[in-house]
Amino acid sequence: MSSAATADAKSPVVVFAAASLKNALDAIAKDWTKESGVEVKASYAASSALAKQLEQDAPADLFISADVPWMDYVEKKDLVAAGTRADLLGNKLVLVAPADWSKGDVELKSGADLAGLLGDGRLAMGEVSSVPAGKYGKAALEKLGIWDSVSAKVAGAENVRAALALVSRGEAPLGIVYKTDAAADKGVKIVGTFPADSHPPIIYPAAQLKGAKSPNAGAFLKFLSSAAAKKQFEAAGFTVVTSGS
Repeated sequence: MSSAATADAKSPVVVFAAASLKNALDAIAKDWTKESGVEVKASYAASSALAKQLEQDAPADLFISADVPWMDYVEKKDLVAAGTRADLLGNKLVLVAPADWSKGDVELKSGADLAGLLGDGRLAMGEVSSVPAGKYGKAALEKLGIWDSVSAKVAGAENVRAALALVSRGEAPLGIVYKTDAAADKGVKIVGTFPADSHPPIIYPAAQLKGAKSPNAGAFLKFLSSAAAKKQFEAAGFTVVTSGS
């Protein structure tokens, strides 16, 4: 094999992934690189931002969205390689507070006084018009009849990890993030979990992109459904919805 062909065979896999996947996917990528010798270059942001970048021909091999609509968006733009899309993971939506929160757990039920708990503070969450965690959060608050009382207090963040950081730094007394985000930051604690029926199911679809350049893209996508990857995803708090070998 020529040196050029060897280099191509080891071409890094470029993954565009939802911000909430960072810790788990970094660990999985490290394992795969150790096994395959192929590097994974992951770019993390809100699924909405990544989808828009892909639409503008940003180079990537795989896309993992934190919701179905943004994967649908990319697929409708004819950017997804046929037959490669699959639902990969599930998650839970939680209410977090700084680690030193002393007001106890919050029962997230119809009419809960979230506004009273916030006082003059802000509710950190992803942008509700575009960021999946923000969309899920707004849907849950609307279903529980809380949205109107807190909408003016929302601090919209560019992605779920940015919302998490606002709470972790003490800049917001409460925030809405995924369970996996809360597990990744010792600066926060979960004070409430939203009922599963208060928002659409949280599903992370993954797919290879038509413009994939790396010959290793399919192999890494397959590895994401392996037993080894499942172990890492579950350790991070995700539920795995694909069956791996």
